[in-house]
Amino acid sequence: MKTPNRSRRIAATVAGLAAMSLLAAGCAGATGSEPASSDGAALSGQVVWADYGGPTNESRQVAYFDGFIDETGVDVVSTSIEDAVYKSELKGEEGDYDIFQAGISDILPNLDNLTEVPADAQGSLLPENVRPYYIGGFVFGIAQGWLTSTFPDGGPQDWADFFDTTKFPGKRAWPGDPGSYDSSYEIALIADGVDPADLYPLDIPRAEKKLDSIRDSLVFYQSYPETQQLLSSGSVAIAVTVTGQFRALQNAGQDITVQWNQAFAIPSGFVSPKSAKNPDAVAALASWINDPARQAVFTTRTGYGPVNPAVFDELPDDVKSQVVNAPSHTNLLSYGEEWRAENADLLLNSYTAWLAG
Repeated sequence: MKTPNRSRRIAATVAGLAAMSLLAAGCAGATGSEPASSDGAALSGQVVWADYGGPTNESRQVAYFDGFIDETGVDVVSTSIEDAVYKSELKGEEGDYDIFQAGISDILPNLDNLTEVPADAQGSLLPENVRPYYIGGFVFGIAQGWLTSTFPDGGPQDWADFFDTTKFPGKRAWPGDPGSYDSSYEIALIADGVDPADLYPLDIPRAEKKLDSIRDSLVFYQSYPETQQLLSSGSVAIAVTVTGQFRALQNAGQDITVQWNQAFAIPSGFVSPKSAKNPDAVAALASWINDPARQAVFTTRTGYGPVNPAVFDELPDDVKSQVVNAPSHTNLLSYGEEWRAENADLLLNSYTAWLAG
């Protein structure tokens, strides 16, 4: 998804977030010493961090970057991620990003081109095969959500209900960017009766036939934050998106219901190419982010799940219940990452063609 470029620092004095800001400040020195390079020298320079912007990036500023900048003097420059840049860096080419967001299926074929992070930066809730490479790991969800007032008697209970436009009328916000097909095919197949254990290899023609059955009810969005506007304005009744967008609406005072049943829980994070220009600062930032108290600030703001299990001890029960990989969410689904990695071009080309329809 594309969002406007952002290279500014964001103040932590947002109204209503004072408690979380104090927590971030309180844990700024939690390591007990100022981060330094591997040879003990002071850190300097900058780190270019590429992600998808919006409220999630703002939460990283508050939880991680502001304190790191103050502590080390290293500037963390946020920019909007571009597919062509990060994919070339995955392949080992030079690029502008020191750290960039990438899914498991993206990085599995390219591990030789990535830098391993320090042991104290690695999240134990990440899959073992990618754990050494992920910085700022988190677990995000793909789920359906709606304004609670839209369905006062209760909304869809599963993906089959999402496709039932008679029982649950109204438009549906749906991924409209070819590169962000997310769980689109998996959702359609589950709604069509496929057991989640039997999803892979994906039956793409069957999935597209199911999607075609409600195509007239789909409103295609080009960036994740669009879903907030679509829901809050009443332009759609239900949205399928990353769960951080629902959390952002809740933080803004909206009464949003998220259906956790059959939601997809997807580990992800950031990686650093071997061509990164400031590797010592990258390593220090990676360790800084894995601190449980800092992750708790990020989790509280976004609802994205932690990769350090100690974070759950930092969260109050009302926050924990809205975290994707909370222990209470017992019917979450996951991707077949290996199959998706091997068939990334097929998925992209198929979804691009279906969108063009």
